[in-house]
Amino acid sequence: MNKGIRSYPANERPYERCVEYGPEALSDAELISVILRTGSRSQDVKSLALDVLESVGGSVSGLASATLSELTELPGIGRVKAIQLICVAQIAKRMWKQDIVSSDRIFHAKDAAAYYMQDLRYMDTEHVYSLMLDIKMKLLGDYHASNGSVRASIVPVREIVREALKHNAVNIILVHNHPSGDPTPSVSDRESYHNLEIACRISGLTLVDSIIIGDGNYFSFAEEGRQT
Repeated sequence: MNKGIRSYPANERPYERCVEYGPEALSDAELISVILRTGSRSQDVKSLALDVLESVGGSVSGLASATLSELTELPGIGRVKAIQLICVAQIAKRMWKQDIVSSDRIFHAKDAAAYYMQDLRYMDTEHVYSLMLDIKMKLLGDYHASNGSVRASIVPVREIVREALKHNAVNIILVHNHPSGDPTPSVSDRESYHNLEIACRISGLTLVDSIIIGDGNYFSFAEEGRQT
């Protein structure tokens, strides 16, 4: 029988610990407990939070790729709690992106990789995006160009160029992910890079870089070129 969070000593309750020591002192499970607020009939909120944490790989970062259907399959996690969790994860990702943009930093490989890392590193299929930038390399917008399979993606060159011209962009950075976690470019990746580079040159655009996102790492064609 669940006795509830009140059965814990005050110094072990997430809310009280947050007030006393600040949110940075809370474990991943305790942070999830605060979001969930209540447990289920059979579990207190801390036990339920541990189950959530385990289901997403043991780290709170796993919430970034958790889906509504996956979370609602967990005993004790209904639709409301699942929505709370995925919305908090989305807020974290948007804060990360907005921090990069608002810092007025110039978009080179590490910036573009950081901009998409939390969105793409956990995806189980390949997604292709293009970052559209002005002459000073400031972001004008991004375009979701395609969604491929586990092992391959289609780079729609014409659509990417058309979208960039529509935004009055001068520069483009192509970004896609490898669900395997290994960002090493394939033969197809290299062909796509060169095809887009040619199309950009003909259209008066510059393909600044093509970046492949892995699991916490990335590959940059521009950086590779500077090393050779």
